[in-house]
Amino acid sequence: MGTPLDTTLDRQLDLTLVIDIGKSNAKLLLLDDAGNVVERHSRANASVTSSLGYPALDVHGLQQWMQQTLRASPNALRCGHVIASTHGAAFVALGDEQLAWAPLDYEFEDVAQAGAAQSAFAAASGSFGETLSPELPAGLNAARQLHWMQATHPDAWRRTRTLLPYAQYWAWLLSGVACSEVSSLGCHTHLWNPATGSYSSLAVTKGWATMFAPLRLAWEVLGTVGALDAGHAVDGQGAARAAAWGLSPACQVHVGVHDSNACLARYFDRRTLQDADGAADAATATPALTIVSSGTWTVLMAPGAAAHDLVAEQDMLGNVDVTGRVTPTSRFMGGREFAALLDGADPQAASLQTLQQLVQRQTFALPSFSPQGGPFAGRTGYIEQAGMWLQGTAASCLNEAERATLAACYCAQVTAWLIHYLWKDRSDALHTVVVEGPLAHNPLYLQVLQAVLPRSRCHASVDALEGTARGAWLLTRWYAEPIQAQLQPVEENALVWLQHYHGQWLQKVCE
Repeated sequence: MGTPLDTTLDRQLDLTLVIDIGKSNAKLLLLDDAGNVVERHSRANASVTSSLGYPALDVHGLQQWMQQTLRASPNALRCGHVIASTHGAAFVALGDEQLAWAPLDYEFEDVAQAGAAQSAFAAASGSFGETLSPELPAGLNAARQLHWMQATHPDAWRRTRTLLPYAQYWAWLLSGVACSEVSSLGCHTHLWNPATGSYSSLAVTKGWATMFAPLRLAWEVLGTVGALDAGHAVDGQGAARAAAWGLSPACQVHVGVHDSNACLARYFDRRTLQDADGAADAATATPALTIVSSGTWTVLMAPGAAAHDLVAEQDMLGNVDVTGRVTPTSRFMGGREFAALLDGADPQAASLQTLQQLVQRQTFALPSFSPQGGPFAGRTGYIEQAGMWLQGTAASCLNEAERATLAACYCAQVTAWLIHYLWKDRSDALHTVVVEGPLAHNPLYLQVLQAVLPRSRCHASVDALEGTARGAWLLTRWYAEPIQAQLQPVEENALVWLQHYHGQWLQKVCE
């Protein structure tokens, strides 16, 4: 029999806690019912060495930081909802009510090293046509992590009772209920078959499919932090958990979500997506939409585009959104390429006037300026002027304004190239493009993107809250009245000279 809820804790629960764990940083955000940030905390996030010697996710350090921060918060007890959004390619194994082994860091190179075990994995991993998951380096295909663990540490693997995605690990810690969720399972893992909405042949053959916790929808409520029963009583374990986290026992715990898909979900019309079963039909009726999420990676997600046009060798893949729909996706390491072309310049030094001068001099940045990812991986990037390859660094060839301008222009051109390939079968459709992240605050990038996509309407997100956190917050209100995204239309411009320049760039890229 549980203990009745202490009336001193039965206060107004008017805040939502968003746990946003990225690869480099983790954040705790407390938002009110209007979506305003009441409290924000952040912490650097780096891997640690596990007891078995491999780099692992710092789950214990993060948990300690979260609990200490929330216990010290003047507002944490006001949280009525909590949801976690985490980076992909991360899975957790539970043993008997605890970790069976420390979750691997997806940048651990040994996971994809050549050898008999990895050759066997490659042979069994299935075709791109089944999983829409290209072969990626290190442990970015999460199935490689499971395969490596099973083959390399069999004793640790034997302790495994339940597998669950990273976001749902935090939901389990907060509620005591284990579950899985489709947006993480379908994130370039080799574990999911998007067409059938079920586990891949690899996951079934290896016996992993039956080890995963039951599937739940990202916005569903698993339970409460205090594990309240029908009589609103708290059991001993629930009371201890609430005290450790500094949260009300009545705080509802939602399933959670893969971070990029949290950002995407904020643009769904949830009135037409009342359940996952009807989602596919609803998708076919939606206008062409591409969400450009920028950061270290620039990720383009195009719900409603054709999956059969995806090219694995060009770093295109099929993600799965929170409703189970296939989401054609392409990407390039835009943040890293942008920084390489800047070569120390201030991004704000870019201007349309400087771009006109570069165009008149026939100056082009040609891919690629990062060794990883993107449709032009494997090429060596260079700056060309009047048909000549400029020698030396960007800083030795161009002044600050020119470098900042060329960096913004190049990233816009690659973005436009990817949008074209994602939407080849609907190239005549009127198209909406929404830019999130740092590039949404780069005026020249937005101007160029709009100019070279004359049939598109480009918008920049002007939300003060990052798209991942905003999307996670909205998932806790999935059936509420939709909240319009805060978007600023990019001014349409008839820069014919820029369209001609982009045509020349495309010719050079395709040579």
